[in-house]
Order: sequence, then C-alpha cells, then structure tokens
Amino acid sequence: MGKNIIKILFTFIIILLFVSNSTAQNFSPDNQLDSTKFQMTKSPWGAVLRSAILPGFGQFYNESYWKIPVVWGALGYLAYLWNDSNNKYKKYRDLYSEDVNNQTYLIYREFYKDQRDLNAVFIGLAYFLNLVDAFVDAHLFDFNVSEEMNSNKLSLSFKVRF
Repeated sequence: MGKNIIKILFTFIIILLFVSNSTAQNFSPDNQLDSTKFQMTKSPWGAVLRSAILPGFGQFYNESYWKIPVVWGALGYLAYLWNDSNNKYKKYRDLYSEDVNNQTYLIYREFYKDQRDLNAVFIGLAYFLNLVDAFVDAHLFDFNVSEEMNSNKLSLSFKVRF
C-alpha cells in the first residue's frame, strides 16, 4: 500500500510539472509586455508544486509563515490518529485470529480498520487543502485593500433625505 501511495504522489507531481510548463507564457522580442498591465508577483502553480513536494513549502513561498505550523500540525495529528488506529487494528486482528469465537475482537478489529481508513481520507483532504491554499494565496498575494489606495480613487458621498 505504501508503494502505491508513493507512485500516486510521484505521478501527481509529474502531472503538475507538465501542467505548469504547458501553461507558461512564452515571451519573444515581438511579444513585449505592456508595462501598464498587471503582473503577478507569485506563481500559483509554483506554490502548488512546492506544497506538493513538501506540505507548507508553498505557504513559505507565499510568505504566509503562520500557516506552516497549521499545515504541519493538522497533517501530523491526522498521521498520529492513523498510526494509532492501525496499531489497534493489528492488535485486534491478531487477537481475533487466535480466538475466532470471540466476536468482540471482530467488532473492535472492524471498528479500528474503518477509523484507519477514514483517517487516511482525512489526510488526503488535508493535503489537498494545503495545495488549494497555496494556489489561492499566491493568486491573492498582490491583492491590496489599503485605505489609502481606495480613498484616492473613490470618494463617496451620502445624502440623507427625510
């Protein structure tokens, strides 16, 4: 099972590399950038690739340093739960194989097997959310909501009518 996960992760990373390379713009001397157009500071797919290789690295790239412990903490806690459920599953599996007549061992074995599988799903979701967060954060890196910028471009007047 571990080898399959590694193969899937490796395939996912290779696909990301091809997608990020195929969507990159090629600039030639004939195709000059207009200086008035907006240019992103951070690459969203670069952030996703970094987070795919090492969870939290995309957040580091996006300078969202406070998110790194959140990502590592969530994945670490879920990995701990998975390991704990797996150990208990193995314990009750062995106990049930020694005493087949004891249905309590069977119930516990199936419970911890289900918990282990559910925790694996949660690990996958947390990993995916890490990638989505890195992508969105890179897109919004240059987004500015300062009051100075808005007050110069926009003046609002309110009229009160009675």
